[in-house]
Amino acid sequence: MTLAFTDTGNGDGNGETLVILHGLFGSGRNWASIARALSDTYRVLTVDLPNHGASSWTETITYEGLAQATANFLTEQGLQGAALLGHSMGGKTAMTMALKRPELISSLIVADIAPVPYDHDNLAVISALDAVDLTTVKVRDDAEAQLAEHISDRMMRAFLLQNLVRDGDHYEWRINLAGLKAGLPNLHGFPVIPEEVRFEKPAIFIAGAESDYVEPDHHEEIDRLFPNSSVVDLTNAGHWLHADNPEAFVQTVRGFLAP
Repeated sequence: MTLAFTDTGNGDGNGETLVILHGLFGSGRNWASIARALSDTYRVLTVDLPNHGASSWTETITYEGLAQATANFLTEQGLQGAALLGHSMGGKTAMTMALKRPELISSLIVADIAPVPYDHDNLAVISALDAVDLTTVKVRDDAEAQLAEHISDRMMRAFLLQNLVRDGDHYEWRINLAGLKAGLPNLHGFPVIPEEVRFEKPAIFIAGAESDYVEPDHHEEIDRLFPNSSVVDLTNAGHWLHADNPEAFVQTVRGFLAP
């Protein structure tokens, strides 16, 4: 398993290392501006999780597998003791790894997701991407036009089309659509954690104030698994909180990581 990543700066030499895990259908590049904003103080690495971006694909997709790949990455890169930040799917991956391998990280930042199952319609997104006839795509606008038949939100289309890459004389998706489709039941859920397992180190859950991903009735499970955690609502932000209100997001992360 090979995970692609970008290492953004080394900070001022005193700040710790921060590893960022993106969400479903994303890649590390989605977090480039946040990484640059934090790189004056911290060494920031943005990772492409398996089946996304330039990273390897897997036959099965589970949070246990994603967490193991993340743990291997931290170990191979000598990043033990780094802070770990994950958004959405990346947040569930980060939580799973923190619970299974707490010795590998110093703290945990979870962006707009909780350790609970969700009922999301990501199958419709995969079906829309799969419906694009790549044999007819000569320029990116061709794919955008086909995607618009199924997804009306222009910003969502732009986000998804970041996964379209040119390979010689044709285009292809750089995400594992078939694998993600088969793995959606796992990705919408959350692993069963033994009753005695806790992540005792510092953790923060940053929730978009305009998002419904972290609800009050999720707080009990957050508190149970992450007893040294807090939940913070980010104003003027939905699920894509790091894009909706990047300055406040960066400020919140800085405040949490500051000694």
